[in-house]
Amino acid sequence: MAEKNVDTVQSQETESPVESLTDKVSVNINSSTLAAIDLLVDNGYYSNRSDFINQALRDSLDRRQTVIDRLLEESKSGGGNDRLWFFGVSGIGAGEVEACLRRNRRIRIVGYGVFMIDESIEPAKLFAVLSEIRVRGRVVCKNKEIREHYRLK
Repeated sequence: MAEKNVDTVQSQETESPVESLTDKVSVNINSSTLAAIDLLVDNGYYSNRSDFINQALRDSLDRRQTVIDRLLEESKSGGGNDRLWFFGVSGIGAGEVEACLRRNRRIRIVGYGVFMIDESIEPAKLFAVLSEIRVRGRVVCKNKEIREHYRLK
């Protein structure tokens, strides 16, 4: 995992879907809408239903990009100096934890997307540094003790 300065944790947005970073979502679609999607799929406009739905979602998000940008700016600016905010894919490594320990700094992780916790981090050190993990999305952590401490799924 690449080391990042703890004061400027950067998020990374992924342009192409990465299989391990995809989620399955169940939605209800009325029959006539689904029939129209199937017609387009059967005639080669989309490779499958998922392709159509993903493209429709991307188009909808593109149309609302200025709103998204405004909300991201508002989210970044609030929350205090102890909060590390991210959008997209981010994480914390052992080097960042060590830097926080040297500065006697406690932090909170807040964001949207996927947050990864480096498996080389000693749990006791992470607990001393990280007071909260609040992610709308997924936290990737292999360590059972850390998952239980922060009540991660």
